[in-house]
Amino acid sequence: MSTGDEVQLVVFRVGSQAFAVNIFQAERVLRYQEPTPLPDAPAFLEGVFPFGEQVVPLVDLRKRLGVAAPVRDETRVVVLSLDVGPVGVVVDAVLAVRKVPADAISQPSTLVKGLAAEFISGIVVVEGRTVVILAAARLLAATEQVSLRGFLGEA
Repeated sequence: MSTGDEVQLVVFRVGSQAFAVNIFQAERVLRYQEPTPLPDAPAFLEGVFPFGEQVVPLVDLRKRLGVAAPVRDETRVVVLSLDVGPVGVVVDAVLAVRKVPADAISQPSTLVKGLAAEFISGIVVVEGRTVVILAAARLLAATEQVSLRGFLGEA
């Protein structure tokens, strides 16, 4: 029996794989804009870009997941709300916003280990396509979050 609970997801593509984050973690979807590089920035940080009244760090999720990262017309930046503040992540395309039943989301298999398991909060099938739900808060390791806080505090 279904409890009727639904989860709303922002579904996007990185390479040929569909990923999603909970809509409550996504502040905005923007067209890609070239970030301003910062000298001596940590390797995971592509640079910064203006977002409203602030400057937001940009992380290329495609590089993070080991996928080729050419910029195309459909390339987007998803601004995520993280503990360190808003962080933009570059994705190949945003596909849709979808509601899925909470009980349709399965936990990652025990075969998923290591770094990948840290990023994944669940897996769901949406319109016949397997979608990996990312744990936005864990996309940056604790050391990277500390590094980002320190770096942006100095910038």
